[in-house]
Amino acid sequence: MDILQYDFMRRALLVGILLGLVIPCLGVVVVLRHLAQTGDALSHSSLAGIAIGLILGLNPTLGAMVACFLAAMAIEFFRHRLPERAETGVAVIMSAAVGLAGVASGFTGGFANFNNFLFGSIVAIGNFELGLVVAVTLGIFLTFILFYRELFFVALDEQAARLAGVPVRVTNFIFTILTAASVAVAARTVGALLVSSLMVVPVFAAMQIARSYFQTVLASAGIGVFSSLVGLFGSFYFGLKPGGSIVLSGIACLILIVVGRRFSKVASRFTRKRLS
Repeated sequence: MDILQYDFMRRALLVGILLGLVIPCLGVVVVLRHLAQTGDALSHSSLAGIAIGLILGLNPTLGAMVACFLAAMAIEFFRHRLPERAETGVAVIMSAAVGLAGVASGFTGGFANFNNFLFGSIVAIGNFELGLVVAVTLGIFLTFILFYRELFFVALDEQAARLAGVPVRVTNFIFTILTAASVAVAARTVGALLVSSLMVVPVFAAMQIARSYFQTVLASAGIGVFSSLVGLFGSFYFGLKPGGSIVLSGIACLILIVVGRRFSKVASRFTRKRLS
């Protein structure tokens, strides 16, 4: 059975490749800056936007984008105004988003529709959502390339970045907006509860084999795209949920890389002993 003969699968593969490419790129900065909790806060905020969008009869993806942008601005406020309470502020925002999403979901009328956003429904996206995902991901990718140097410095050391003349506050603002946009568009495809995993797991896997920041970015994007394709093919041929399949494919890549690296070290040590 040819998977490409179905229009919905062609759209799903395109979206999977785009998201698998850009989200792990942003995830490199997220992981290096120890901001994984921020991704969780934004993903939960997207649920509140989705629920409100469904209530108001608006496109849920647009509602998710608005909610993620507002949450991102609130996170930046805590980071700059109350740096010593930044983690607590992120936790408060996430808690508020979860509470709002829980209350609003009771008024959506079609809870099954809302449930699709929890774990994703990449094979059910329409032409409008496809166009939105393509536009947003291409914008994120181009901006990431243009601000590659600034994001590199900020990811490694904000203080050193300031000394190097990098506009840290502007860079942080741009990065937060990019992260919010990526989480919002991925909520419909991978799922709001799983998108942070797509942002972190490929990066963690890439860090096991990469030796530089640039190699980590390339490896993360490669693993992200590979996980998306494997997950989509697996979901199509075995009747699995695509969002969960994509994330589990990334976990499988991580396990294989860790085990393979460990086996390589043992084999290398054994070879040296034999030669000596």
